[in-house]
Amino acid sequence: MARVPYLRREDADESMKPLYDRLETERKVPTANIFLALANAPTQLDAFLTYANSLRAADLSPKLRELAILTVGHATRSAYEVAHHQSHGLKAGLTEEQLAAVADFESSDLFDVTEKAVMRLARESTLRVDVSEETWRAAADLLTDRQMVELSLSIAWYNSGVRIMGLLDIDLEANYQDPFPNS
Repeated sequence: MARVPYLRREDADESMKPLYDRLETERKVPTANIFLALANAPTQLDAFLTYANSLRAADLSPKLRELAILTVGHATRSAYEVAHHQSHGLKAGLTEEQLAAVADFESSDLFDVTEKAVMRLARESTLRVDVSEETWRAAADLLTDRQMVELSLSIAWYNSGVRIMGLLDIDLEANYQDPFPNS
């Protein structure tokens, strides 16, 4: 159970109507629990959405971004992050087989050199914060400087997201399947 109430449109005052309009335009309906919890801090939620949207408008391919996000989710065992980003991964061009293999990407032949380099960077940054020069170079030799900065921002952003979800104890919505049912 979440540590703050999920603030739905009907529970909010009239001044928050534009924020709910934005949520319903830019995100899936029904509104995800993470956004309903963050609605308790409307100014920050508005900025949160703007920043998240900027990451989606990046030069980095959506497929690589989603692989990085899913790797963060698996590294932190964030059922919420993984469940929500599987559909994004499919839209970005990942296959069901690739989604199932993200947790064990190192031993999988379903990912190319660039994808594995991105996933290694995401995992190492998530688990160790500082990344080795070897891990950085493996990705940087395949991507532009702009893409590396966008990738770094995405990895860091989604690491903050999983921590927010953990702190607030955000519930996975009933229409999503828990990818870690035995944890």
